[in-house]
Amino acid sequence: MATSEIHEKVRQRYAEAAKSVDSSCCDSDCCDTSASDAFESSDADKFGTLLYEAADLLDVPDGAALASLGCGNPTAVAELEPGETVLDLGSGAGIDVLLSAKRVGPTGFVYGIDMTDEMLDLARKHQDEAGATNVEFRRGTIEDIPIEDGAVDVVISNCVINLSADKPAVLSEMHRVLRPGGRIGISDVVADDDLSPDDRVERGSWVGCIAGALSFDEYRDGLERVGFTDVSIEATHSVADGMHSAIVKATKGR
Repeated sequence: MATSEIHEKVRQRYAEAAKSVDSSCCDSDCCDTSASDAFESSDADKFGTLLYEAADLLDVPDGAALASLGCGNPTAVAELEPGETVLDLGSGAGIDVLLSAKRVGPTGFVYGIDMTDEMLDLARKHQDEAGATNVEFRRGTIEDIPIEDGAVDVVISNCVINLSADKPAVLSEMHRVLRPGGRIGISDVVADDDLSPDDRVERGSWVGCIAGALSFDEYRDGLERVGFTDVSIEATHSVADGMHSAIVKATKGR
């Protein structure tokens, strides 16, 4: 599948998920839950809001939680500190941006990057509902991040890097935008090392966060190749045979 075709399929899927969420009615029976079905191969305990602590969900608008399609909680694994500048790749409806904004506080700042206009509109609506002033959502791709060099302390992402058709570009861009000593704290789907690309396709689609996943070795090698150190990849739960949600951490040297 060509890179442009993958981009368009991913964009369409997330646009559909955004359109299915009407956060103005999520306190009633009129709320459309089809966004939680955006991944045809997923279960609620593998992708979505059940992977967040209940207390976290109380801190964000209902629509942001409903439209969460991730495979983990990167705001927890990144161990964010007050005053830090954070970048969320593929920020979607804004749940991880808004949770990060709470953690870094008024002296910190959080950028959200997404290529889907419908998701950006939804995220900005949720930002207004949450009253978050230390947040900015920008349109862009994770292969060409619209952030200047060395601008952020932490890069987070929730089940998005596996969707990219050019992962070396994404890993290089993460390294570029981080300050020396900065770090990544990512939730992503990772494949067992013995699974071939064809094996991964058999287990699920690209837009379903399965076919495009890197293996453990491929992820580690890719991060180290662009200059990251202290790389760790820890599986948290299975999402398909030989496919895992994982916490990926690494540091940019000083």
